Amino acid sequence: MIAFRMELRRNRTLTIWLAVSMALYGAIIAAMYPVMVENDALFTAYMETFPQEFLAAFGMTGSLSDPGIFYTTYISSWLWPIMAAVLALLLGTRVAADLDRGFLDLPLATPISRVRYLVASIVGQALAMAVLAVATVGGVWVIGELVGGYFDLGRFALAGTLSWLFGCAIAGVTTLLAVVTLSRGRASGIVTGVLVAMYLVFVVTQISADWAWIMPVSAWDHFRTTELIDDGILPAADMAMFALVAVAGWLGALVAFRRRDLAA
Repeated sequence: MIAFRMELRRNRTLTIWLAVSMALYGAIIAAMYPVMVENDALFTAYMETFPQEFLAAFGMTGSLSDPGIFYTTYISSWLWPIMAAVLALLLGTRVAADLDRGFLDLPLATPISRVRYLVASIVGQALAMAVLAVATVGGVWVIGELVGGYFDLGRFALAGTLSWLFGCAIAGVTTLLAVVTLSRGRASGIVTGVLVAMYLVFVVTQISADWAWIMPVSAWDHFRTTELIDDGILPAADMAMFALVAVAGWLGALVAFRRRDLAA
């Protein structure tokens, strides 16, 4: 519990600031939703001036008056992956940052074992990601209800769960790389590079159908909130995949950290 309380204190400021920022942003765009519904024809005509491939890359494959397309366009296609990655990189690489600053010697010099130290960090990552997901979806849903958006609570809650699993997958891989490399810079660089490459793959596949065969390698192909919110289609397989990646990354980090030579 000592290690976990320490992680909560260290995560508190970053998590609160990111959560408040996402909640405010979600509230602002949700307040605009009735305007988009009332002026649906105008917005649709405006969107038709852009190439369809460009719109598809940002999830704008229909009317912005549809809650799923609205949420995907303004949050899940770009903003959530960025914010989740920021949180995952800063918290997931903490073990490497602590070692670099010499702070890691302090907790490990106490009865706190390596496993307990890293488990506390992992639980802290999952909890912080959950707070961010709840704030993001909650900001949209609450204000949407107040202005008459009538967003489906169950579907938005599932979208929040999918977002949380997406972020946890990033955090799990980041933690594993931080333990293996013992370098915040290298671990962050690798994860960032992979995420950018995955997004570019997704964009290319939206622009050219000839490249559709590589779409499954992109995390964005498995992070589909439009169908979930608009049609109620539960992406159970994608959610299970994100969960598996997260658990595998965190478990791999725990196994590697037990035997890792911290002087290397």
